[in-house]
Amino acid sequence: MAINRKLGRTTDIRNSMLRTALTDLLLHGKIETTEARAKEVKSMADSIIALAIKEKDNYETVDAKVIKAKLDSNGRKVTELAKSKNGKDYFKVVKEEKTEKRQKDMPSRLNARRKMMKMVNKVTDSEGNNIDLTSKLFNEIAPKYDGRNGGYTRIIKKGPRRGDSAEIVILSLV
Repeated sequence: MAINRKLGRTTDIRNSMLRTALTDLLLHGKIETTEARAKEVKSMADSIIALAIKEKDNYETVDAKVIKAKLDSNGRKVTELAKSKNGKDYFKVVKEEKTEKRQKDMPSRLNARRKMMKMVNKVTDSEGNNIDLTSKLFNEIAPKYDGRNGGYTRIIKKGPRRGDSAEIVILSLV
């Protein structure tokens, strides 16, 4: 007896398809798919959200020393003229040192973050900036479901698909 649904695909294609569906679910909040795929993605989503809830507050705040380029009022790097060893002039970027408060993950939260990164794909927005889904899970989704024991997703049946009569459902975060 199989533990999971094969969905008529080879293992690597099936895993890739489910990972993409899970990423879209976490990014947009709901997806429209077939019932069998939705049941597989639902179990993955519930486990990843439960992991995020368990580890959401497991970090410590530390002071980190950060060295950055100094910026002028227009947002450009400030440069100064310097001389090299052989007497030639060149422009050198002025650096400034600051201390910032940063969150440092405890070992179990770091492990949870790595598990989440295995289960979801990397995503970029329309401008090409990376979207960090693991931080979205910890900071937005986990606090929303904090007092809840399971059942983070919902399957709503929509009806049969026109071409092959496969049952179409909407899988959404509750």
